[in-house]
Amino acid sequence: MVKRISPYLVTNGNGQEAVNFYQAVLGAELLGLQTFGDNPMEGQALPEEAKDLVLHALLKIGNSELMISDNFPGSPYRVGDHLSIAIMLESPEEAKEIFAKLTDDGKVVMDLQKTFWSPMYGQVQDKFGVLWQVSTEGE
Repeated sequence: MVKRISPYLVTNGNGQEAVNFYQAVLGAELLGLQTFGDNPMEGQALPEEAKDLVLHALLKIGNSELMISDNFPGSPYRVGDHLSIAIMLESPEEAKEIFAKLTDDGKVVMDLQKTFWSPMYGQVQDKFGVLWQVSTEGE
């Protein structure tokens, strides 16, 4: 069962500024912010200038959530790909099922896999060009 869907905004190196802006403008509550420097993934070289970039921020705005991340350091930033929909599911099995359906006539951007933030996470662009982040909540 789908738990929730949320817009996910990707910024081009100004994620901290975007978080502060939306907090001020929309009265958002910052529920969490992790930088690339906080990233617990081992073995990944990270340029010094990228350590303070936003890996993931979660803002609560009324009864809704907005997620924000800076573009991954070194990856191209393309307007149009800067907004996606994050869908949170209850189980990895459900994530696999929905991911497969979204992939029909679409393309896999990141295969479903276990990550440090989710037991099952992947990205797919559906046949309409919409980028989906399919995820299950971690323990």
